[in-house]
Amino acid sequence: MAPTTTHYQSHPCFGMTSRQTVGRLHLPVAPRAHARTKFAGLGKNQPAIMPEEALNWLNHVVAQEKPISIVGITGPGDPLAAPEATLRTLKMVRESHPDISLCLTTLGLSGAEHAEELAALGLSHVTILVDAVDPEIAEKIYAWIRPATKNMPLPEAAKLLMNEQAKSVTAFKNAGITVKVNTTVYPGINAGHVEKVAATMATLGADIMAVVPYWPEEEDSSPDMELLATVRDRAAQHIELMPAWTECGDGLVGLDRPDKCDESICTTPVPTKERPNVAVVSSSGMDVDLHLGHAHKILIYGPREDGLACLLETRDAPEPGSGGKRWETLAKLLNDCCVILTASAGDKPREVLSRKGMSVLITDGEIAPTVDAIYGGGKKGKKCKK
Repeated sequence: MAPTTTHYQSHPCFGMTSRQTVGRLHLPVAPRAHARTKFAGLGKNQPAIMPEEALNWLNHVVAQEKPISIVGITGPGDPLAAPEATLRTLKMVRESHPDISLCLTTLGLSGAEHAEELAALGLSHVTILVDAVDPEIAEKIYAWIRPATKNMPLPEAAKLLMNEQAKSVTAFKNAGITVKVNTTVYPGINAGHVEKVAATMATLGADIMAVVPYWPEEEDSSPDMELLATVRDRAAQHIELMPAWTECGDGLVGLDRPDKCDESICTTPVPTKERPNVAVVSSSGMDVDLHLGHAHKILIYGPREDGLACLLETRDAPEPGSGGKRWETLAKLLNDCCVILTASAGDKPREVLSRKGMSVLITDGEIAPTVDAIYGGGKKGKKCKK
């Protein structure tokens, strides 16, 4: 039996009662995935938000006096598949909220490259998703594994994944970061292999392990809890385990959201003295119905002397054809705006505008109520007229 330790009981994400006592917020800033299992649903993930939008969301939750103790980067993709967004988010959270613990969940690819930088940011722990330590078993679990931007033959990619995960565990531990391993049990595929995963991860220095049941999507299907208990008993001979699934539910993998606000509004900054206005792209002047790249005119809304938000002016959008410089120019043009409302936008303009301090809010609603919501609802009994 692995020796019992006690330092996890005070850790924000570990311990029997963490689900009831700790507020956790997971910021979805990771745009790309490193892999996909054969058991993943066909539903499309929500798009990632920009780091600056994530910080706005966190600030909104904290302002509501929610007991946030830990912030994690867990999706919708892998935090280390596009590490720039992850690192920028963690840096901003650390600077704005130094008392909040930071963590991330990753497959482990390229983890060793970023271990020191993550440790310097004060990352409290990292969760590595390890479902196999033999490439042959990994091939039965994954539909594809993409270490970079191009696909790699699955047998080759599986071997690379096993090596990268082992290197990541060692690197994170050497950097002083607590390492938690999450292993999903797929009956008939890796259930008899989990003990080897536990032994291997313990040898590499992993601190604790969560044994997670695979939950079939079929309504009449459920995990084999008897099998899960057996798998847990065998794994516990090698490494300390998180509480059983039946004792802490989905808190085991930390996917619950402590805040139920409208994400599109929560991630939108509040107008400030420096950026009091809202930019809008529209073909009709009534609805937000244009792709940002197709806009020739930008509508500028802002507060009047009485505080009501109205259409102030129209500005010419930069002409297309200049690549990334177009969005740099747009950022300068809208340097008095905190957000731009559009029906759609590519990753590049979202990234550039976000870096320049302006959010891109994707919506297909009417202009008036959306702008009104950003300004806090306006004043009752009055309507805005140009």
